[in-house]
Amino acid sequence: MAHFTYGRLSCLMSAHANKSLLLRARPQIKGQSARCLHFTRRHMSADATTLTERQKQLMSRGLPERKAIAGVRQVLLVASGKGGVGKSTTAVNLALALAADRPGTSVGLLDADIYGPSIPKMMNLKGNPQLTHDHHMIPLTNYGIPCMSMGFLVDEDAAVAWRGLMVMSALHKLLTQVGTPPPRLQVCARTKVAWGPLDYLVVDLPPGTGDVQLTITQSVPIAGAVVVSTPQDVALQDARRGVQMFKKVNVPVLGLVQNMSTFECPKCRQQTDIFGSDGARQLADSLGVAFLGDVPLHVHIRQTSDLGTPVVVSSPGSPEALSYIKLASAVVRRLEQIAT
Repeated sequence: MAHFTYGRLSCLMSAHANKSLLLRARPQIKGQSARCLHFTRRHMSADATTLTERQKQLMSRGLPERKAIAGVRQVLLVASGKGGVGKSTTAVNLALALAADRPGTSVGLLDADIYGPSIPKMMNLKGNPQLTHDHHMIPLTNYGIPCMSMGFLVDEDAAVAWRGLMVMSALHKLLTQVGTPPPRLQVCARTKVAWGPLDYLVVDLPPGTGDVQLTITQSVPIAGAVVVSTPQDVALQDARRGVQMFKKVNVPVLGLVQNMSTFECPKCRQQTDIFGSDGARQLADSLGVAFLGDVPLHVHIRQTSDLGTPVVVSSPGSPEALSYIKLASAVVRRLEQIAT
C-alpha cells in the first residue's frame, strides 16, 4: 500500500484553490479617485438592484445536496464557540465512551481542525495513513477507534498555511468525495477516507462558526451537534453563537456540555466553581436545548489527554471517566428522541 502524504494533498488543494481564485478574479477599476467616486454614485442604485436579484437567485438554488458517507450511520459534531474550553478532550472521550457504553458499537473520530490538530497526540497516534489500491486512505486506529487527522499528513511542528478554499477542499477529501475531478487530477482527487462500517463518526470541529463548520454541515447529513462550553460568561457568549449557527443550517443541537464545571481540591476535597456555576445549564434553558451534563475540572483528565491515554480507557471506573459515560448516554438518548 502507498502512503498518503501532506505533499500530495497540498498539491491537489493548491490546484483547486488556484482554479477557483482565477474564476473569481475581478477586473480592477482604474482612474482617478474623483472619477471612481462619480462612477460609484452613478451605479449605486443599479448595483443594489443587481445584488438583490443575485441573492434571490442564490437562495432559490438552496444548499448543496448532502451526500452520506459510505458505511457511516450517524455523524456527530462536537463544537465550541470559543477555543480552550476542552472541546477536543470532550470529543475524544465521548467517542471512547460511546464505544464503551454499548459493546459492539463502532465509532470513528475525525479531527476537522486543519490548523491545530489535537487528535494524534490525545489518541497516541503517529504516522501516515496508507492508501488502498482504489485510493482510499486507511484511518489510523488506537483503542478500537479509527481516526483521521491532518496531523497524520504533516510533521508535528509544521504549520498548515492554507487559505479557506484549500481547507474546504481538504475536508471534502477527509469526509467524502464530492463532484468529478479534472482528468489530470484524477489519481489524487479520488482519494478519500475508507471509514468502513461505523455506527457513529465523531467530528472534532475547530472553535468558532466559520468555513469548516459550514462546509461540513452542508456536505454530509448530520445527526446532531454537541456544543461544549465552560460556565464562564465569555465562553457562554460564543457558545450561544454556535448554537444559533447550527439552528440556521438546520443541524439538530443535541445539547450543551458544561466542561470544567467544578474543581475539587485533592487535599481538603473542597469544591470550587472556578469558572462560575451552572452557566451552561442556564444557557441551555434559555435557548431551549438540552443540557447533557457536567465534566469536572480535574488534573487527571488533563494528564491522561497529554499522555495519549484518555481517561475513559486509562481509568474507566474513575468519577471523571463516568462523567463522559453519562454524557455518551445522554447523547444517545437525544439521538433517539430526534429520530422519533
